Amino acid sequence: MESLIEFISQPWPWYVAGPLIALVMFGLIYFGNSFGLSANFRNLCSVMGAGKSCEFFDFDWRKQTWNLVFVTGTILGGVIASQFLSGNDTVAISQTTLEELQTYGMADAGVGMMPESIFNFQSLLSLKGIIMIIIGGFLVGFGTRYAGGCTSGHAISGLSDLQPASLLAVVGFFAGGLIMTWLILPSILTL
Repeated sequence: MESLIEFISQPWPWYVAGPLIALVMFGLIYFGNSFGLSANFRNLCSVMGAGKSCEFFDFDWRKQTWNLVFVTGTILGGVIASQFLSGNDTVAISQTTLEELQTYGMADAGVGMMPESIFNFQSLLSLKGIIMIIIGGFLVGFGTRYAGGCTSGHAISGLSDLQPASLLAVVGFFAGGLIMTWLILPSILTL
């Protein structure tokens, strides 16, 4: 039993995780479903009755129950993994990156999983926090709706369905991530 817990608590190698993802995708394609986490927001709104006032949410959400079960399992799996299966390991960050992050005011970068200097309730009420959480959240929500799905939906499900729109969306996600990381984020962190 102890060796099973030790195996589960370690990152799975690509030759195990990759085929498992492929099997799930083949199953979804076979049964005519598509995968994506952002679709669950629409499902939840429909469950709560938003379809009465907005046509976008007026659909039979019961056909997407499997997706709601999947996202619930994802959340529960994350809680179980963080509470019971993970050690006190920190993120392995190169010394050069640590030094650069310290120039942006993150003295605790590399100490834990997330720098407390950014991810705390005090910084949420600062200009930096408002830009990163409120404006960033709006842009992610807008971009997800505009692109017709999220990164997991396009990169995993859309690319395995050979959808050209998903390829374009994934290229856009990566380009946006690079622009954010190298051009915009350093300006926000120095506020």
